[in-house]
Amino acid sequence: MIDISSRNLALLAGAGSAALLITALAFQAIGYIPCELCILQRWPHLAAALIAGALIFIDSKILRWLGALATGLACAFAIYHSGVEFGWWQGPTACSGGISNLATLSTQELMAQLETAPVVRCDQPQWYFLGLTMAAWNAICSAILTGMWLRAAMGRDIRI
Repeated sequence: MIDISSRNLALLAGAGSAALLITALAFQAIGYIPCELCILQRWPHLAAALIAGALIFIDSKILRWLGALATGLACAFAIYHSGVEFGWWQGPTACSGGISNLATLSTQELMAQLETAPVVRCDQPQWYFLGLTMAAWNAICSAILTGMWLRAAMGRDIRI
């Protein structure tokens, strides 16, 4: 039997968030350019990893609940992004294309919007694995990490 304390479970969940961040940065390093929603999903994982780092020094239920909140937000952002990628709902116009007031823009205003438009669209995935996009995999991993944080926050150890 292996016993995993709730504190160690939280540390493992924080390490999982750190691993997701490292993976995202590795994909970026090999040429996959992140969109605006991809970047948004990284911030809660950074927070969860930092919270886990704080747990090394201060074991607190409040920190565990904050870790659960952070990964829960990452999961929500990833689900939203996945829905945009799969066309289930409209994404933000800033990264999903479309200029709603095209007919009313002057040439200068149109050029200004085009110059500030993001290069990478949020609704066009660059990568698939087993039929799922990177955002969808992030949603799955984030949901698992959220479950781990929640179990740790409730003070429940795991016995395997």
